[in-house]
Amino acid sequence: MPQPIAYLNSNNGSSILAFGVGPSLRLENGGLTELQEFIDANKGEYIFLALSYDLKNDIEKLSSKNTDNVEFPKAILWVPENVVRINENHWSFLKGEQSIDNKIVISNFLSEQRNISSNLEIEFRARTSVTDYLKHVNQLKEEIQQGNIYEVNYCQEYFAENVELEHPLSAYWKLNGITKAPYSCYFSFEEFMILSGSPESFIHRKGSKITSSPIKGTRKRGENKQEDARLKNELLNDEKERSENVMIVDLVRNDLSKIAKKKSVKVEELMKIYSFETVHQMISTISCEVENDLKFSEILRATFPMGSMTGAPKISAMQLIEQHEDFQRGIYSGSIGYISPNGDFDLNVIIRTLVYNQKKKYLSCAVGGAITIQSDAESEYEECQVKVKKILSISNE
Repeated sequence: MPQPIAYLNSNNGSSILAFGVGPSLRLENGGLTELQEFIDANKGEYIFLALSYDLKNDIEKLSSKNTDNVEFPKAILWVPENVVRINENHWSFLKGEQSIDNKIVISNFLSEQRNISSNLEIEFRARTSVTDYLKHVNQLKEEIQQGNIYEVNYCQEYFAENVELEHPLSAYWKLNGITKAPYSCYFSFEEFMILSGSPESFIHRKGSKITSSPIKGTRKRGENKQEDARLKNELLNDEKERSENVMIVDLVRNDLSKIAKKKSVKVEELMKIYSFETVHQMISTISCEVENDLKFSEILRATFPMGSMTGAPKISAMQLIEQHEDFQRGIYSGSIGYISPNGDFDLNVIIRTLVYNQKKKYLSCAVGGAITIQSDAESEYEECQVKVKKILSISNE
């Protein structure tokens, strides 16, 4: 296996590259206790981490029994030998030596941006048929009608088998060229490779301030300026999308209130439209203040999984997700990011992402959306296609 690599790319000229063998934790069993013990044992270090959605089972009395072909562990934590901040074409080592060998690794990594013309020859299949998708959406609407939930994020998987992804980094750069997303990342550890074009921030800590920016509400980009402006305005004024967003804002406010200093939870931005390369998104930002000694695992226990990928109430939504979905999410709708030596951290939401198990030659790309009482099953299906179409077509771009 090659050395582990993590690349967190904001697509604004600033990124972080981590590489080199160091202490690591591959969490197959256990949960937040073992995760926190690893963090405590490596205090003062840069820790990069990939958190599976299935950590939920350690936080609540839940289970994950659906088909799991990716087989991603509950979590991977890793202390890299080298951490490099990249601003445009300038590098600065946050950790590690500026040796010739290390500079070659960085140069080779970045040079793959120019090698994106390779033909990937990938044929994806839908695990969930259109008929089944529509059936489950309507069944979930019945759950909402009965008052069991208010909103639920229902997802489906597209997959490809016997895939020889010979140049995964090249494939990442190709995906990044399509999405140009602010929480994009490439993560390679042992047999797993994650190629993400995520536009969404899960949770960010700077000092005593915690911030979360859930996405709820999507429209495709227009073919011209006039159509693009119309679609953007349509999203801003869509009552269904606004209702979805407000419900998740309330959920995040509730999650943060479990760890926040009294009266510190604030909605900093409500239902603002952001335009990305392939879609317009409605995003809100919620923040709070916490005690300086609050542990990472305590923050996760209060907030994970992120509300934008579960629904409300969160536990009931996750129980219904397990009943109605036909695949185990794993790292999809989990999170990738890093903890700084001072305890600050930045974590994304794993959506718009390709997940590859090299040993099994299995490639997965999941997609979903929020189901509310106002949802139309056919429209929800079409929204999923808007989100995932260009990601699945990277072999044809």
